[in-house]
Amino acid sequence: MTVPSRQHGEFAAFNRDVDRWDGYAYTSNGRLSSQLANHRLTEAALRAADLTGKRVLDIGCGDGTYSLEVYEPGRPAFLHGVDAAASAVEAAAQKTGSRHMQFSVASAYELPFAADSFDIAQIRGVLHHLDHPDVALREALRVAAQIVVIEPNDYNPMLKMLEKFSRYHIEHGEKSFTAGCLDEWTRRGGGMVATRGWFGLVPFFCPDLMARMLKRVEPLVERVPLLCQASCAVYVFTAHRTSPPCAGTA
Repeated sequence: MTVPSRQHGEFAAFNRDVDRWDGYAYTSNGRLSSQLANHRLTEAALRAADLTGKRVLDIGCGDGTYSLEVYEPGRPAFLHGVDAAASAVEAAAQKTGSRHMQFSVASAYELPFAADSFDIAQIRGVLHHLDHPDVALREALRVAAQIVVIEPNDYNPMLKMLEKFSRYHIEHGEKSFTAGCLDEWTRRGGGMVATRGWFGLVPFFCPDLMARMLKRVEPLVERVPLLCQASCAVYVFTAHRTSPPCAGTA
């Protein structure tokens, strides 16, 4: 399998974040909006797949915050987090304690694991930072028969405005893909989407009052078809491998 030669450069901004804040801006700044948004994403991830007793790979684990959030209630047998940002992996490794967790530097384009090394691969908020997200999806489906993907909702007009004008979004190369596009890349990578949904209403870094108001109406918005697709923050889907895993790193 031919893989892109570049990924570490795509995460230079995140290495700078860790050096500045000892973590990522949206996990370590403590703002109410970030806390509420992160918590909802974790709920969606745990709802999407049962991690109990499973071997879980967290692709793009960042500073380990999300890995810990799913590890404690999810109770996997083992969780391995990988990320291309070395500073983030170093920060994550300091959080493991006595847990059955491990973190290492690796490219999502060429994972250093044999096929079926894991039961579930989680890709949370990572693909939109990559130049070749389709390759990352194919690799995830190689090392695990089931994947859980959480990505910004491209149908949300507010998100598209942020991508165009927000300094943070520009510096971190933020972009988004339609659900249809993500589904098609998954199919081409040898998988079939099993479940899909749109979740979360609270934007990162918004004022506390706005965060509280949006959180109150979030459950209602998530339940209304079309409204949830146009308003929610993320698209969450699971997929299962439908063909033999591609050859890759052993």
